[in-house]
Amino acid sequence: MNSETSFLRLQARTQRFTLGTAREFRISPDGSRVLFLRSESGEDRRHLLWRLDLATGTESRLADPAELLAGGDEELPAEERARRERSREQGGGVLGNATDDAVRVVAFALSGRLFVADAVGGEVRELDTAAPVVDPRPDPTGRHVAYVAGDALRVVGVDGTGDRALAEPEGPDRACGLAEFIAAEEMGRSRGYWWSPDGTRLLVAHTDRRPVRRWHIADPANPAAPPNVVAYPAAGTDNVEVRLAVIGVAGGRVEVDWDGATLPYLASVHWSAGGPPLIAVQTRDQRTMQIRSVDPDTGRTGLVHEETDAHWVDIVAGVPAWTTDGRLVRVSARDGAYRLVVADKEVTGPDLQVRSVLDVAADVLFTASAEDPTQVHVYRVGDAEPIQVSTVDGVHGATRSGAVTVLTSWSLEHSGPRITVLRGAEPIAEVASFAVTPPIVPNLHLFTIGDRALRAALLLPTGYRTQDGRLPVLLDPYGGPHAQRVLASRNAFLGAQWLADQGFAVLIVDGRGTPGRGPDWDRAIAFDLAGTTLADQVDALEAVGRAYPELDLSTVAIRGWSYGGYLAALAVLRRPDVFHAAIAGAPVTEWRLYDTHYTERYLGHPDERPEVYERNSLLGDAPNLTRPLLLIHGLADDNVVVAHSLRLSSALLAAGRPHSLLPLPGVTHMTPLDDEVSENFMLVQLHWLRDALGIGDKP
Repeated sequence: MNSETSFLRLQARTQRFTLGTAREFRISPDGSRVLFLRSESGEDRRHLLWRLDLATGTESRLADPAELLAGGDEELPAEERARRERSREQGGGVLGNATDDAVRVVAFALSGRLFVADAVGGEVRELDTAAPVVDPRPDPTGRHVAYVAGDALRVVGVDGTGDRALAEPEGPDRACGLAEFIAAEEMGRSRGYWWSPDGTRLLVAHTDRRPVRRWHIADPANPAAPPNVVAYPAAGTDNVEVRLAVIGVAGGRVEVDWDGATLPYLASVHWSAGGPPLIAVQTRDQRTMQIRSVDPDTGRTGLVHEETDAHWVDIVAGVPAWTTDGRLVRVSARDGAYRLVVADKEVTGPDLQVRSVLDVAADVLFTASAEDPTQVHVYRVGDAEPIQVSTVDGVHGATRSGAVTVLTSWSLEHSGPRITVLRGAEPIAEVASFAVTPPIVPNLHLFTIGDRALRAALLLPTGYRTQDGRLPVLLDPYGGPHAQRVLASRNAFLGAQWLADQGFAVLIVDGRGTPGRGPDWDRAIAFDLAGTTLADQVDALEAVGRAYPELDLSTVAIRGWSYGGYLAALAVLRRPDVFHAAIAGAPVTEWRLYDTHYTERYLGHPDERPEVYERNSLLGDAPNLTRPLLLIHGLADDNVVVAHSLRLSSALLAAGRPHSLLPLPGVTHMTPLDDEVSENFMLVQLHWLRDALGIGDKP
């Protein structure tokens, strides 16, 4: 391989240089050990379960999938494949390490089989259970493991005895203990059952997919294969029906009573020793969220708090929750900030934008951004002012139990994360990284642009000098809700730097609607995804062009995936005076084809606001295409289905507008994993861009 292609293969093989880094930490409450997942090398997809002894600083393997499967390949059940697609998980091996409260009993699934590890003694055993096993979780006392098999919630003793069903579906298209599509894809809720603190009962979600329309996702490359039939709740159509029940391990069942017709979305569930179970439920329009307590003996629920908003109420990871002394923890959008609220007292002010809650004890550990949204820091707050736990510039996260905190830190100063174990504020250990060091370093320039203070990153070719000549410009945005591209992390810009090294000035812009800037910033896109997000890309491009005359604004392309693909197609359709070519990967082109929770949050219900959907969709713009456009779409995508690209292609053909369409057989919403395919996937885009812009191949 030549030097140009070796980076692409290495990037694919290392899953963007993340393999070999530790994740999913569990800390024993006595502060003696930390469990985590990590692959054995930076090019190995299989994750192992590891233990760090904090007394000696020694790391040791607890569970190795190669040994447990006797060298055989991992075979994933359909339910597990769906879970991984929703979480965009591309790794393999041990990917779950649910534990009891003592962090001694660990349960995980491999190839649909249930394994239990003793984190102290080191023994790993397979339990003889129903199969295939999905989402196993020990109870807090370490006596039982609950899991899902055949859409039924089951329980088995840690010693392997007493395997039985606790909740079984009442018929086809129903399930017990699994998160439905919308919860996993849009709400950040990946689970469908929760243990009581004493391990005697569970709160179990029962889902009914029967009201949801069926879509058929075929594989044209394999016409003999039956289509994948999915229950897809498109905007304006019926959702999965969700209800809850409290089920005892020893028997007994109580239905949970809340107004599911008015509050159909089950956003989150919390059950801890600090108080009764909590559920957060939303109205369909997401303008109201109620936090309700559940009486596990009767199933009755009571209103604890109600949050309303003229546009939508945000779901924030980690809340609602109880502190150990019974105070409610939540996050509220008020006066320009996402504020942490404990027992109705705001404990953060307008200077912090709270992003997530990481741990709730007597105090609260959380992440937030201050003035600079490209940085995410870890804070803790009790009775006094918040204290910043992470002390260097970057993007940080943490896991905590008792006095021990595991701090994960990404930075512009180094590749990969640095993982430090703290006891109190004192570092006591580091978790090793086996990640591959990227062969390139971003030639990065960060900007704050204009009255809206847009954050932008400009990447120039390695070693570029002004006298080398003007550069064509390539915008590489996501640009929409939920995802932030301009971050204080070197790894965030590695792929963009490779593109820059092919002879482009690569510009990445986080516009209105992207995270970290507060509720007003987020809500600026309401009912106008197209106009707002495109205007921010144009304004940033023009401002950077004025600051850097070496950028050739007469030769500008844009590429993106998912929302970024939508933005790329939108750019050449509505602003051909600015953008001269576009690659749109997996784009949403018709918002009526995207899911309920996401789409209706930003655009409303299509029956109530049809004009909003027309204004923000792309099919009506097809006659306006005058620039080269390449559509790319995975044929197996069950999130943004290929119908989006096909309908736009059909509209373009009907309007007599030339364009290109690249179908990807067998590919979902995640891009290809194979080294060679991934490399060629990028090279095809590069060659297309050069042809479209008329700039020829780089010598």
